[in-house]
Amino acid sequence: MSLAAWKPQQCGPAWSRWSSRSTTSSGRCGPASRLQTYLTRNFPYGFRITIADNASTDDTWQLATELARELPNVRAVHLDEKGRGRALRRVWSQSEADIVSYMDVDLSTDLDAFLPLVAPLLSGHSDLAIGTRLARAARVERGPKREFISRSYNLLLRFGMGAGFSDAQCGFKAARTEIAQALLPGVEDEQWFFDTELLLLAERHGLRIHEVPVDWVDDPDSRVEIVQTALDDLRGLVRVGRRALSGAARIPVPARVERAELPKGMARQLPRFAVVGVISTLAYLLLYSLLRQVVPPLAANAVALLVTAVANTAANRRFTFGVRGSGGAVRHQFEGLIAFLVGLALTSGSLSLLPAGVSHAVELIAVIVANAAATLVRFLLLRAWVFNPERRATR
Repeated sequence: MSLAAWKPQQCGPAWSRWSSRSTTSSGRCGPASRLQTYLTRNFPYGFRITIADNASTDDTWQLATELARELPNVRAVHLDEKGRGRALRRVWSQSEADIVSYMDVDLSTDLDAFLPLVAPLLSGHSDLAIGTRLARAARVERGPKREFISRSYNLLLRFGMGAGFSDAQCGFKAARTEIAQALLPGVEDEQWFFDTELLLLAERHGLRIHEVPVDWVDDPDSRVEIVQTALDDLRGLVRVGRRALSGAARIPVPARVERAELPKGMARQLPRFAVVGVISTLAYLLLYSLLRQVVPPLAANAVALLVTAVANTAANRRFTFGVRGSGGAVRHQFEGLIAFLVGLALTSGSLSLLPAGVSHAVELIAVIVANAAATLVRFLLLRAWVFNPERRATR
């Protein structure tokens, strides 16, 4: 286990206490001593603590080397240039441990979250793990300004980049070493955006990211330049988005991901569902066009959708999901009406939003787009609920 305690360029209060020559040896060791003691007493695996000092302007490097001599399982690494990403890249790329991790040197995150952080990595279940301050179970103490910026940034990641993780910048992360070292060449940033870029790259390659709610107390004396960091992060998001669209930054992925297959039966079901869906859509459009000549758009949509939904459920029951015989047919049709109601809501809503007097072609485009969304919902409902084989086996 390799653990990097990252030291920023400017020292915070914890490192100021380490620098005080009037304190005792244990007080001078501060977070490093606390971390080493905690892991020795509570962590059931071997570990190494690395203090990465990058371009500090105080006596941090001297203190780090002293700590490396005094404390077991502690080493110090010096870099001439600043940057959290640069420090982690250096330490992680040289590590021979099974798991690499890092936490901010002020230990803002409660250490009781460390074993839950690395456990899924040690078991092989997950590839990376992050602490999250935004989960309901997390307990966080920080000012409203930082809270607003953090939540806004992570919402931007979720809706702008499609990120599935909740807290990109919590200073409490871990990864399987083979995964981290495969990802590092694809990460360009050397500063604060390093974390986000690493996670986005991992997620884009299908790697599993485990999240752990943490107890976290903000350091009020933090030297992080919030505005400049936010601007750098936005520039990083634009760059990563551009690289994703161009198909760049491909990395070697684990064999597990290479061998990943669709869920059982889906490879056969998807094309059959698509064929049934195309036929149903064509029948719906024809029926809608005919009814539209005698009734208003919403009425034509409802009747056309109901007729084709009944036929669609029957066809998928037989051809897509292989259910034979009449047993359960009525129940299947009744449950299939749930999918019909979803489609009705989407298509009716799209028609209602159209301005009065639009052409018939515009109406057809609107209902086709709405039907596409309803089709995805329909497939999920039919597969996971209506025609789920496990559900049928229990009856």
